Amino acid sequence: MAKKITIDPVTRIEGHLKIEVEIENGKVKNAWSSGTMARGFEALLTGKDPRDASYVTSRFCGVCYSVHQLASSRALDAAFGAKVPWGGNLIRNLVMGAEYIYDHPLHFYQLSALDYIDIMAIADYKGNDKDLLAVKDKIVSLVKAKDTYPLTPRYEPDEFTVKDPDIVISAVSHYLKALKMHAKARNMGAIWGGRTPHYQNIVVGGVTSFPDINQVARFRSMLDEQAKFISEIYIPDVLAFGTGPLWPLAQMGIGGGHHNYMSYGDFQLDKDGKKLLFPAGVMKGLNPADIKIDTVIPERITESVKYAWYKENKPVHPYNGEQIFNLDKKNAYSFVKAPRYEGTAMEVGPLARMIIAKNSDILALVEKGAKPGAVARHAARAIETKMVVDACYHWLDQLQTEMTKPGFKIHDTEHWDPPSSGMGAGFSEPPRGALGHWIRIRDKKIENYQAVVPSTWNASPRCDNGVRGQYEESLIGAPVPDPKNPVNVVRIIRSFDPCLACAIHVIDPQDNQIRKFIIE
Repeated sequence: MAKKITIDPVTRIEGHLKIEVEIENGKVKNAWSSGTMARGFEALLTGKDPRDASYVTSRFCGVCYSVHQLASSRALDAAFGAKVPWGGNLIRNLVMGAEYIYDHPLHFYQLSALDYIDIMAIADYKGNDKDLLAVKDKIVSLVKAKDTYPLTPRYEPDEFTVKDPDIVISAVSHYLKALKMHAKARNMGAIWGGRTPHYQNIVVGGVTSFPDINQVARFRSMLDEQAKFISEIYIPDVLAFGTGPLWPLAQMGIGGGHHNYMSYGDFQLDKDGKKLLFPAGVMKGLNPADIKIDTVIPERITESVKYAWYKENKPVHPYNGEQIFNLDKKNAYSFVKAPRYEGTAMEVGPLARMIIAKNSDILALVEKGAKPGAVARHAARAIETKMVVDACYHWLDQLQTEMTKPGFKIHDTEHWDPPSSGMGAGFSEPPRGALGHWIRIRDKKIENYQAVVPSTWNASPRCDNGVRGQYEESLIGAPVPDPKNPVNVVRIIRSFDPCLACAIHVIDPQDNQIRKFIIE
């Protein structure tokens, strides 16, 4: 007999997400992904000065604020007819590069690693390394004091959990090291973005702060430290876990889902924007031996609200989207809409980017037997973090050269005032995946504004055709031998790096449940 499990909220993610799964014969038979907060930011923007949009939308989230400011500014660039100077694009790249350097290691160490290691194995460490012994003493003392948050509570270790005390204590040591590197990465972004959180520097037409040589030197110095951490600690850890203790999970490909992937493409490498660090593309149905990529045509994107708490409507393009709530809607179970590309559910994020790019490292793992899924997503993050670090050095060199040229510009000042009317779309590839902002302007005011964020793609409910979203599909068939310990469910969901604060934005104080875990 099937048994339903509700995990609400899924912890160690950004925002509130409820996952329900139906278990039969030790595997997930069906799944539902529910965003339990409503989004209202777009409605707030209606009637406002379009130039407010990049500042307001950066408040979508306290973690990935820069990515919304960038996507919004690009939508305004298109609507205003602004052409961002190469200097402005280089600074935008560097701000986003700092976001990647911050975000991907944070996801691996702080948000996911505890799903794969038995933290209590530290007590059995017998080595002589003074630093690791200090970590052991600290963790053991916290356990005795019953003060182990955020290391616990946890799901019970299973057959895939790493229990070797040497490996575990080394991982925890790197967990602590990563925390210090996160703070430094935020400082890197602040050099070019301004006050954090919620940068002020990225606006329609470019950026607002003229760079100087001292800023270039400071960014480069901190980049050197990050490059060392990523090359000597982060990537070796991901490879050691992914090809060692977690290799069976990688071979199983748990969390694969629909195997449809999409990337808008990002990080301009040349002045005319024809060459990108992460190429754009869309692919339906993965065949590793013959990967065929099609051009992304944004006009083919629609959002379904069939199973979302919004007024009933047919699927519409984001230019025509709206937020009219219907909390009593029959069969609805999420505030997240269901975006589809030509009616097809898509995965977005690091794995999608690396497959669309036909990255040789990720394809080599597939050739060795790894299947695209939860473990492959961790590998993809590590691979592209190194790509971004290397690219940051080139952008710094280019910026330093550009700054010495006569007429160096960072902003298109000719297109600052809003047009009487216009439309524009802005796309980017934040760490979590494809992000799009759409704006319509009338009488120099915002007539309509819509954003389709990465977690909207991945966390969507079913659409008009009844097709599951990517989270839901990725859970089908996942092994859950003990319904009281659904650790594989959270491993799969967290591998996407959910950011529900971006997908949904307002919570009802009358129904703000902090923690609920039900076994039926």
